[in-house]
Amino acid sequence: MDELASLAPVKKSVHVKAPIAHAFDVFTSGLSRWWPTTHGIGKKPIRTVVMEPRLGGRWLEIAEDGTETCAATIILWEPPHRFVMLWQISAQWKPDAAMKSEVDVRFTADGPEATHVELLHHKFETMGAEAGASMRRDVDGGWPGLIARFVEEAERSQS
Repeated sequence: MDELASLAPVKKSVHVKAPIAHAFDVFTSGLSRWWPTTHGIGKKPIRTVVMEPRLGGRWLEIAEDGTETCAATIILWEPPHRFVMLWQISAQWKPDAAMKSEVDVRFTADGPEATHVELLHHKFETMGAEAGASMRRDVDGGWPGLIARFVEEAERSQS
């Protein structure tokens, strides 16, 4: 089997005790409330991390000095059900617009007051075999803690 074809996607799913619109809003527009400023690829120290909530929007890190670093670009925008972004980060954790792994996040209502969220990070093979395998290992270990922070914020902040 081709080594590139063997890079399995990273799949994570969580249950959030919050309505779908709120969960989607916290994940996207509320990114700065749950994404840690210690997790970044741009200039340090990071003041905030934001997502421009729209098709073509960017996931941006904004440093204390105002420097903006783009980590991802939204290529599909279907609020409050789904968004997909090109993850533009190299295996060395540097910004790289040529990198095109994808993060696909889906939100499904589970009754009126709960949401099932599925995150699929895939297409690591676009980075090349070695870099893709390295990135896949890193994000497989990183997403669980980050998603847990999202769930905590979504449940804490609902009105």
